Amino acid sequence: MQLGGIQKNSLIDYPGKLSCVLFLSGCNFDCPFCHNPELARGCRDCPALLKEDGVFDFLEDRKGFLDGVVISGGEPTLHHDLTELCRRIKSMGYPVKLDTNGSRPEAIGNLLDQGLVDYIAMDIKTDPLQYEPWIRRTCDPGAILASIRMIMERAPAYEFRTTCVKPFINDVIIEQIARTIRGATRYALQHFEDGHLLHPEFFRNRDSRFSETEMARLKDIVTPYVRSCVIR
Repeated sequence: MQLGGIQKNSLIDYPGKLSCVLFLSGCNFDCPFCHNPELARGCRDCPALLKEDGVFDFLEDRKGFLDGVVISGGEPTLHHDLTELCRRIKSMGYPVKLDTNGSRPEAIGNLLDQGLVDYIAMDIKTDPLQYEPWIRRTCDPGAILASIRMIMERAPAYEFRTTCVKPFINDVIIEQIARTIRGATRYALQHFEDGHLLHPEFFRNRDSRFSETEMARLKDIVTPYVRSCVIR
C-alpha cells in the first residue's frame, strides 16, 4: 500500500473527534478541481511518504490522545489491502472514517460486511449521469448510485459532500443530487478553492466559484430533501 502522507491532528475531518488522516496515493478519477494532484496521480515522491510500520507506531503512541482515524486519498478503495489496514487500525481501538468517491461499491460493501468502518464520507462530484468525460473518461453511474444506496442503508454513520464549482454544479444539478440522496442524514456543500489544482488549465477564463449568496441559495434548494445540510 502506498501511503502518500499523514495529517497528525485534525478537528474537522472526523465529526466530533480529534483524528489523524492517512492519505492513500492514487485515484481513478480525474476531477479538474481536485486539490490533491500529487495524491491523485499516485506520485511516489509525495511529501511525507510513509512506511506502514511507521504509521502503526504513530497510532500506538497516540492512543488516549486521538479519537479516530480517517482514511482518505486519492481513492482508498483502489487499494487491495485496504481491508487489512482498516482491520489493524480497528484492532488498536480506533474508530475508522473512510473518504471515498463511491466508484467501487463492492469494496465499500466488503468493509461494511466486516464492520471495519464507522463513518463514511462520499463525494458526489456532480449529477452521477454527467460524470463523463470530465470526472472520468468512462464512468458507470450505476456504481455511484449503488454506493449511495448502500451507504444510506448500511453505514453506521455517513455524510455526502459536494465541492460546489461551476460548471459541474448549478441549481438544476444540485437539486438532482439532492433528489438522489433524498432522506440522507447529512449533506455538506463545500466551497471551491482555486489554488493547487489537478487541471488548472480547465479554469482559465472561467468564473467557477460560487459567492456566499449563491452557496446559500444552493443550500435552500437542498434543504427540503435531506435531514441536515451544511456549508463548509
